[in-house]
Amino acid sequence: MTSTVYALTDSWTMTRRELARWGRQPAAVVVNLVFPVMLLLMFGYLIGGGRGVSGDYLGYLLPGMLALSMAFGLEGTMIAVTQDMNKGVVDRFRSMPMADGAVLVGRSAADMLQSVLGLVVLLGVAAALGWRTDAGPGAFLGALGLLLLLRFAMLWVGIHLALVAGRPEMVQAVQILVWPFGFLSTVFAVPESMPGWLATVARWNPISHTAAAVRDLFGVPGAESGHAGAAVLWPLALLAVFFPLAVRRFARLSR
Repeated sequence: MTSTVYALTDSWTMTRRELARWGRQPAAVVVNLVFPVMLLLMFGYLIGGGRGVSGDYLGYLLPGMLALSMAFGLEGTMIAVTQDMNKGVVDRFRSMPMADGAVLVGRSAADMLQSVLGLVVLLGVAAALGWRTDAGPGAFLGALGLLLLLRFAMLWVGIHLALVAGRPEMVQAVQILVWPFGFLSTVFAVPESMPGWLATVARWNPISHTAAAVRDLFGVPGAESGHAGAAVLWPLALLAVFFPLAVRRFARLSR
């Protein structure tokens, strides 16, 4: 019990350290908040899209954009991790009586707080554009929970890749991999409008399952049901693989 308390205390200390960066580097925070809004406006009103979507496209697009925003914006966390590695900050922390992984947990906790803020901003913009939902409080909170679970899983994938990359300049190359993963999904169009092989890829994409589950919980007309289980299992599977890998690699950095 005492070791658990120490681990939580150390993680909270590292979380406050990451939150302090917001005040010193507000531009990065603003960019991460504005980028999903730009995508929502661009695909909803400039580019169009919505192939095969019947009814209100904004109602279909928003849950997909919420899910997509949970996969994007990982480079801030990844760059922060690699910078700490290269500046020797991690070595100094590891020389202290601190729980293994507290630095990573603190970084992920700060990112999750920013993700909550990002969801609030995106939902606020959608409401200003006329979006409404008939979802009850339970369904609405359940949808947000699925989105944040996806973010938490993607975050630990990013942290592990950052530890593998080792240098901030390598993060950009790794981050490019997120784009095809995010766009090969049902965020912008229904799978029935895609070629057969592409529809199969899109259906299996974890982002698609989360987007479909959120649409169902939001009560979007014509939304597919039965995706909530996969929207939980996919992130848990990613966490089961990448969380221990990241913590183990971090623990071996100074050995």
